[in-house]
Amino acid sequence: MSACLQTIQDYALRSIGIGERLLPRSDFTLCEQVVLIGSGMIWNIYFGIFALVIGFFLATGLAVAKGAQNPWLRKPAEWFIFLFRGSPLFIQFFFAYFLFLNLKSNIEFFDPFTAAWLGALIVLFLNTAAYSGEIFYGALRSVPKGDVEAADAYGLTGWTRFKRIIWPTMLRLAWPAYTNEAIFLFHATTLVFFSGFPAWQQRGDALYYASYFADKTFNPFVPYPILAGYFILFTLVIVGVFGLINRRLNQHLPGEARAKFKFRPNLLR
Repeated sequence: MSACLQTIQDYALRSIGIGERLLPRSDFTLCEQVVLIGSGMIWNIYFGIFALVIGFFLATGLAVAKGAQNPWLRKPAEWFIFLFRGSPLFIQFFFAYFLFLNLKSNIEFFDPFTAAWLGALIVLFLNTAAYSGEIFYGALRSVPKGDVEAADAYGLTGWTRFKRIIWPTMLRLAWPAYTNEAIFLFHATTLVFFSGFPAWQQRGDALYYASYFADKTFNPFVPYPILAGYFILFTLVIVGVFGLINRRLNQHLPGEARAKFKFRPNLLR
């Protein structure tokens, strides 16, 4: 027990540069694998949370723009969504990395963009914004006309009508599907390991450490199940948190009319 506590002290925050710098080289214990893979999860959580939060606002704007009558707003939104939904996320990572690398060679400002903490985050938030924007657009088109007409009858127009009537109804309709997108985004953070964005000073994400132990021990049946266990745990957290938000959004409706969350695997991601 004392050895495991020492391992936690040495490696729990290693992925963010706190604690022991050198990785264990031999005689790997189960505690070391659990702690180091858990340390790498800090980066997966970072990518997931920030991409989701920033992407949420961009997705809302994309949904509104795609539903606009003005083609100068509608067409860019349509092409943005089509581009990021139509191309594989893996290719987007490589394209963005080499794009930032070329820009970095000419403009010093783009130097941080070649690092995973910023460059990979940008790709993830643009990708999830495209998927979420399409979800929100579908929900926006499904807003009952009676709700809009009632808002007009009460004298609500423009931004006030959107903020108080259309946007909450859109979120209520889109939330179950958006919960799925949040889960898939969190899972997609593992692709950062395979992208061109390098891990700085061996401070990678959870898959980085799981692959390290699998390569050193020639036994993938310990680190990868540990990694899967962490993702299952955080998936349950996402489902729980989004479920509470969904309940909040639907609190004014009778129980049988509330939208239910259903997990639907996204096979085309």
